[in-house]
Amino acid sequence: MSLSQSSRAPTDPLSDVLIALGASVTRRTRLEAAGEWALEFPALDRLKFVAQLKGSSWLMVPGRNPQLMSAGDVCLIGRTTYAVASDPRLPRADGGALYDGRDVVRLGGDDTIGIGGTVTFSPGNADFLLDMLPGFLVVPRSSSASTAVTAILTLLNGEGERGAMGSQIVSARLADVLLVEAIRAYAEGAQGIQTGWLGALSDPRLGRALRAIHGEVAEPWTVAQLASVAGMSRAAFSAAFTRQVGQPPLSYVRAWRLTLARAALARGDADIASISSSLGYSSQSAFTHAFRCAFGMTPKAVARA
Repeated sequence: MSLSQSSRAPTDPLSDVLIALGASVTRRTRLEAAGEWALEFPALDRLKFVAQLKGSSWLMVPGRNPQLMSAGDVCLIGRTTYAVASDPRLPRADGGALYDGRDVVRLGGDDTIGIGGTVTFSPGNADFLLDMLPGFLVVPRSSSASTAVTAILTLLNGEGERGAMGSQIVSARLADVLLVEAIRAYAEGAQGIQTGWLGALSDPRLGRALRAIHGEVAEPWTVAQLASVAGMSRAAFSAAFTRQVGQPPLSYVRAWRLTLARAALARGDADIASISSSLGYSSQSAFTHAFRCAFGMTPKAVARA
């Protein structure tokens, strides 16, 4: 995903995370099918989007009832096996093997057309986002927040059918935008989100605290300071943040700092001392200790790798 950092400190946590983790739609696939068919795909350390362009199909993930996907619907899938089918009761073929070496699969016709995109991250960076997003996230076309998603799907389908020059790069950029718009539409449209990172971002008070953390990551934050930003008492803020995000406020600050550090080390952006200082650590030894506790290896080992 070719998103560029501006000279200002980022205040949008979603963009901040996608940029820092090196999120990129590395593969785009297309399925055209008719009649009876069913494909199953393995669990991978990635985020996957599936969008229905024409017709309908069923999407199945473990632990959930089958989800009927109609034209214009989009879903995001985390670390889990999943299947798509004309009927959820059909035996499933190995979809991974079918797509081995090809990006377009045709099964008997084009009554149903769907597209998929595989979102990968820089090595070792997937955990931060995948651990905080829902394992299965649906944005139906009927959602009031899906207008932009629908427009992008229309453009993507047009690119696939035209095959005009520059189609590959246009499709890649549209896929990147679709990922962001799908997450945004889910967060804006699902007013009932009660837990999770997206729920916290959507909450006016907790969202202010998250934007402050991401905007000033080196700040020596205290719970009291973040509670003040959120406009809440310290106890109420700490309880609400922990309940929604899944970890206490300062644990989140530490996890994000160390995730940024690992990404910077892997890219070779700067030396260990500069990275630790830029992220608010008082000494290189304190940074090294925190890094080893979080990832089981030293910053030097990551930098060498």
